[in-house]
Amino acid sequence: MVPKEEVQRLGRELVDQSLPLSQRFRALFTLRALGGPEAVAGISGAFQDPSALLKHEAAYCLGQMGDRVAEPALRAVLMDREQEPMVRHEAGEALGAIGSPESLDLLREYCTDPVIEVAETCQLAVRRIEWLQKNKDNPDANPFQSVDPAPPLEEKDVVKLRAALLDDSLPLFDRYRAMFALRNLGGEAAVLALADGLKCGSALFRHEIGYVLGQMQHEACIPQLRAALESAQENPMVRHECAEALGSIAKDSCLDTLRAYARDEERVVRESCEVALDMLEYEKSDQFQYADGLSKLRTVE
Repeated sequence: MVPKEEVQRLGRELVDQSLPLSQRFRALFTLRALGGPEAVAGISGAFQDPSALLKHEAAYCLGQMGDRVAEPALRAVLMDREQEPMVRHEAGEALGAIGSPESLDLLREYCTDPVIEVAETCQLAVRRIEWLQKNKDNPDANPFQSVDPAPPLEEKDVVKLRAALLDDSLPLFDRYRAMFALRNLGGEAAVLALADGLKCGSALFRHEIGYVLGQMQHEACIPQLRAALESAQENPMVRHECAEALGSIAKDSCLDTLRAYARDEERVVRESCEVALDMLEYEKSDQFQYADGLSKLRTVE
């Protein structure tokens, strides 16, 4: 058991704007790993921060933790139209990840939100919770141990899955299921099929493709991720996810691109590159774990 005081100190570190963003991210993921009401409270405190990226990642972590204690904070963020779209989107996705039927009414209300990324996210979250209600004995576990916005399809044929992934006539939920099936299959063919999704119409969909490619950490998709990051016309939410994916892949060929776009005009892109460079350094090092906020806290003492 970690003392309550240490969890609270990590929460203060998370919201300390005088610290490097990379250090605050490590505190965030340490809180996620610790779990419990104090960790949820510490992470929720980040929703007042000026960094959309930090707030987005805070919502993501709360969703992955699956603790219903986080629901009131996430609902408040989803309903707050002053919050950035990428933050509201992640709050909606987090409610879907937690999977409480009690969130359905609110999520259905925001399925018609004027911000398309928020509306699409809530549609997916509703479909996921409905799927969970019908599949209580068949959880959507996966080798990456993440809680995903949709369960994978059972199909194993890469060609068929790619066709479903890129089919704009299919419901987004079904295309997401194809996406996660390809991710779980792995291998270069699946990676390249997913990378083709970076040219699809929905920014939310492209952003999730970037996230999935970052999970897979396969260098075959570096050119496509780099092209999306380098495109000033691309949605910043997509560019941010592609930057973090490049940091996760952690090849030398990613380094110059991330350094160049750490000076981008878009704050969320700049900050994503800063965090990605720290992630790249971690992946190439012999550090035991990325979420090292607790060990650093104790070292300072």
